[in-house]
Amino acid sequence: MLAFIARRLFQSVIVMLAVAFIAFMVFRYVGDPVSSMLGQDSTLADHAALRDRLGLNEPFYIQFFSFVGNALQGQFGISYRLQQPVSQLIMERLPATIELAFASASIALVLGVVLGIYTALRPRAFSTGVIMTASLIGVSLPTFLIGIGLIYVFAVELKVLPSFGRGEVVDLGWWRTGFLTESGLRSIILPAITLSLFQLTLIMRLVRAEMLEVLRTDYIRFAKARGLSQRAINFGHALKNTMVPVITITGLQLGSVIAFAIITETVFQWPGVGSLFVNSVAVVDVPVMAAYLVFVALVFVVINLIVDILYFIVDPRLRDGAKSGR
Repeated sequence: MLAFIARRLFQSVIVMLAVAFIAFMVFRYVGDPVSSMLGQDSTLADHAALRDRLGLNEPFYIQFFSFVGNALQGQFGISYRLQQPVSQLIMERLPATIELAFASASIALVLGVVLGIYTALRPRAFSTGVIMTASLIGVSLPTFLIGIGLIYVFAVELKVLPSFGRGEVVDLGWWRTGFLTESGLRSIILPAITLSLFQLTLIMRLVRAEMLEVLRTDYIRFAKARGLSQRAINFGHALKNTMVPVITITGLQLGSVIAFAIITETVFQWPGVGSLFVNSVAVVDVPVMAAYLVFVALVFVVINLIVDILYFIVDPRLRDGAKSGR
């Protein structure tokens, strides 16, 4: 187990270094942040002084190692646009993104598993056809169009939910949450539903396909021949084996919620990390863009590591392979 975790940690470090290099390469040479910061009335001397202060005149490898060293300490420099530490900007907006991701992931996971089981156990029911058709429509539409449609129906026409913003929040000192206020809970409903639809559909279809496959295996037939109840067969045997491959895909999809939140946050003007990134792209705010890319990569790496460990625990074949040295 420890050797397995050590290998995964080593792979995670390599991945993060590669992502840091890509982020540094892409954003360091995209646009000119000096021109965005100084404007058209600045002189060449002003440009040269600012480039020197930002360290943009240093050799490439010095800039990269400085970037990695600062990133390990949670420091990504000063935002060119807002003139504030990037780490501070991210920490201020991170609670909004995490709460949105948590709400949407909960919706996707709970409804996805429940609907997947239901449609697998009743494959010929009329309600199953309706659910599968609705899921196909939902996964085919782009996220921003779904968000706009929900805003039009529930905010413009019915006027029952807010169309933008996070609502009223409670400051807990180290965290600002909207879960403790009525307006905060109402404000998160539409963006959470919008962000969860794609993951919900994928999880539902995956659970359904895996469970239908398991229900056709020989040991399920033997369980029926032994006289076990249908409930014990479906939930004690079939569902347990269905969840083994679902864990991996579900974990990666929950990680993608953070990355996909950028579109939802833009549509609903949600004050999260994704909207901060979008605003930074317009003015070539390199430190913020690089920090966002590294942050998203870190989320995927951590979730992937947790999923690998869970998979190792759930699937005995991996443990047996590790013991035999394969």
